[in-house]
Amino acid sequence: MKIAIQGEPGSFSHEAARRMVKGCTIVPCARSVEVFDLLGSSKVPVAVIPIENSLAGSVTEHLDLLLARDVFIQRDFHLRIVHNLIAPRGVKQSDLRRVFSHPVALDQCRDFFRGNPKIQPNPFYDTAGAVKHVIETKMPDAAGIASRHAASVYKGRILAAGIEDDKRNFTRFVLLRRQRRVLPGANKTSIAFGLKNVPGALHRALRVFADRDISLSKIESRPIRGRPWEYVFYVDFLRGDDKLAKGALLQLRAVADMVKVLGIYRAA
Repeated sequence: MKIAIQGEPGSFSHEAARRMVKGCTIVPCARSVEVFDLLGSSKVPVAVIPIENSLAGSVTEHLDLLLARDVFIQRDFHLRIVHNLIAPRGVKQSDLRRVFSHPVALDQCRDFFRGNPKIQPNPFYDTAGAVKHVIETKMPDAAGIASRHAASVYKGRILAAGIEDDKRNFTRFVLLRRQRRVLPGANKTSIAFGLKNVPGALHRALRVFADRDISLSKIESRPIRGRPWEYVFYVDFLRGDDKLAKGALLQLRAVADMVKVLGIYRAA
């Protein structure tokens, strides 16, 4: 099965995809929007994207794309993330002035940069791609932050291992399909909804879950593009495709301007 991901070989997305679908063929993309484009064009049947990190929070670009595109979350997976400082062979840590990696990865290594103020973080499109870049261009003062597998793939040298701020560092990945498909054992639902900016609107929306004793595992808001100071709410709640959840969604649609079910799946 072909799976679209964002990232070069050796990236964490590669590892997550391999673990989620055994024997898959990975189609790497340089940008996240290309992953959604491939999935939408039917060139691949599924895609895997990171949606949230336990240290850095949500991958907001992917939340926006989930809302904008006709895709459906079918599976949930948590991957332990270990970040390594990887440089071309012959480069020492004392030589470093620049470190490249994905912005979310850089955000997970704040303590490293605080402890090394002469080293500047440089955002790059991908963790493994950053390592590939510094090694192929033979940068004498640069390194990348990525997985141990990336060091192996691009023949880099690990200068420091486990530089993430907290050892309980996990990234949540989701498997996307074009069509709605709920697997047996599904016990978690992700939705997005919009409300009028009037007093009590959010209270009325959340009450549909409280009245049914449905637990929310996550809630956050994101601005709506083209509509300044208006927001969409993203919610994960711990029910599957059952009568109680359907009743809550029916009542939510009565009080919300927009409701979109992003996925119904088994919690990781």
